[in-house]
Amino acid sequence: MGNQDFVREVYDASYRRLVAQMFALCGDQHEAEEVVQEAFVKALNQGRTFAGLHNPEAWLRTVAVNQLRSRWRRFALWRHLLPRLPGTAHVAELSPDHVALVHALAGLPLPLREVVVLHHVADLPTAEIAATLGVAEGTVKSRLVKARSLLAASLADDEEPKHV
Repeated sequence: MGNQDFVREVYDASYRRLVAQMFALCGDQHEAEEVVQEAFVKALNQGRTFAGLHNPEAWLRTVAVNQLRSRWRRFALWRHLLPRLPGTAHVAELSPDHVALVHALAGLPLPLREVVVLHHVADLPTAEIAATLGVAEGTVKSRLVKARSLLAASLADDEEPKHV
């Protein structure tokens, strides 16, 4: 099997899952698709090195996360300067709970959002998250605790009856 065939096979098995994970991380469907596609382009350029990886999906996830980080650093200034253009945007139909969760995730600081998405959406163990993000495993665990606390507060049901 050639490298392109192997990449195509990994693409078929992993693309949708990786896009969902990156969407949960960045909150933008188009940006999520772009960084995952860029990761697959890099995989094609790796040749046999990519085909020899023990876990190609983990490698692609790391590349996509790094692409997001790079984009955010590069365009942080531009995002504040560019005016918001009115118009219709294609939005996938999501349940109210899903919308609330994505909104709550967007409210988290990036380091906390990264660990929550990689742990709960990508279902990665803390050791693999630490390797993906280049931080200590203890840092991942403490960020998870902090993120869960913030998410719980953000997602608390405000419609609960008040007891007097």
